[in-house]
Amino acid sequence: MFVLSVYPSSRLSAQLDRTKPPVLPPPPALKLPVVQTVTLPNELELAVVEMHKVPVVDVQIVLDAGAAREPADLPGLATFTATMLQQGAGRRGALEIADEAAFLGAQLGTAASYDAATVSLHVPKRRLESALDLLADVVLRPTFADSEVTRQRELRRAQIAQLGDNPVAMAGIAFPAIVYGRAHPYGRPLNGTEASTASLSRDRVAEFYRAAYRPNAARILVTGDVTLAEARRLLSARFGGWERGAVSPLPEAAAPAPAVRTVYLVDKPGAAQSVIRIGHVGVARATPDYFALQVLNTILGGAFTSRLNQNLRETHGYTYGAFSQFSAGRLAGPFVASASVVTAKTDSSLIEFLKELRRIRDEPVPDPELAKAKAYITLGLPADFETTGAAAARFRELLVYGLPLDYFAHYAERINAVTAADVQRVARQHIDPDHFDIIVVGDKSQIEAGIKALSEGPIVYRDLWGQEVK
Repeated sequence: MFVLSVYPSSRLSAQLDRTKPPVLPPPPALKLPVVQTVTLPNELELAVVEMHKVPVVDVQIVLDAGAAREPADLPGLATFTATMLQQGAGRRGALEIADEAAFLGAQLGTAASYDAATVSLHVPKRRLESALDLLADVVLRPTFADSEVTRQRELRRAQIAQLGDNPVAMAGIAFPAIVYGRAHPYGRPLNGTEASTASLSRDRVAEFYRAAYRPNAARILVTGDVTLAEARRLLSARFGGWERGAVSPLPEAAAPAPAVRTVYLVDKPGAAQSVIRIGHVGVARATPDYFALQVLNTILGGAFTSRLNQNLRETHGYTYGAFSQFSAGRLAGPFVASASVVTAKTDSSLIEFLKELRRIRDEPVPDPELAKAKAYITLGLPADFETTGAAAARFRELLVYGLPLDYFAHYAERINAVTAADVQRVARQHIDPDHFDIIVVGDKSQIEAGIKALSEGPIVYRDLWGQEVK
């Protein structure tokens, strides 16, 4: 016999005040697995993060072989070398590498940024040993076959030729070239130019590989269903014979001196929208202001409810999204605020951008907005460590930027310690409207007059590569 009990609505109403949102309890403390480390005899550093809930393992080999190390006259060499690792290694050709990874249920990837090259592996635990054999071939025994170099070079040339059809891609290349110039590694296009791609050869790739791919310039991060002892045994057997070599220090690169605020117009006739990038040289990842800048950027343009997005998207309808970011690298990376906006509202969008960028400096952040930004960051942090792949991506930051191994254990408390005064201080120090580089990619015939009328600085005309157009 079942009895249905009905809770009187009057008693429920007495307990709930529907005029106020419910008060959230304090979030539980974030408990992260410990990063365990050991160094192999050939100076190869091994870090292990044990996560045993799911029988999968992620292996990331982080190498000091990013684009900051490539010759200034050959941009794109670092990313091309990383690409070539999968195009033949040991006794396997490109198709055999792909087939074996698929057979093992593994995901194998190679990539390079300005700061590092990464070879990554995601594999079920039961296939780990076979997958590590494949990984070792890719990292230690790439063949760089002439035929594959030629094929990949032509693919890249075709991709570069298409860049001029995409205003967003054009802005992505022109902005750092203008902010940093070609003398700085961050100012050169990560995947190179048409001319530099044509100069890629097997000899240049092999030379870069020999100079940068060394165990004493590498770290291996293993995350997932594995112990330190097990990882050490498996990796020592495959990478213990990797020969050390002389590795030059990271080239020094001073950022250019700030210039007076200037508008750089990149003409794209017939463009349906204008792509806006506003910014200048920002900070390095090691800056002590990093946590305050994270809170600042969340308020300004790092979340959907940020000021820039609420202003340009929700209030004015100029764009589908407006954002900002401090891209902190091993060297001082750029600060940038960006959006793709309706062509007819290009000048109006610039007005709103500059208004918000000045306001964040001039006016203290209200306490509710500050608390919301800190909650957005800290409450979202656990999601970054839910899976082995996500955790590996975050823990990899420790290796790339040389951060303390307990860095993320204290992340939330450092965010919560940021005050409104801290936000205003770092805004005034690291956002400088008087020295903005304002890059606009769009139809010059439609937007030039409106931009000139703003009188926010001289207008200079540049091409896709950030070079002056006369």
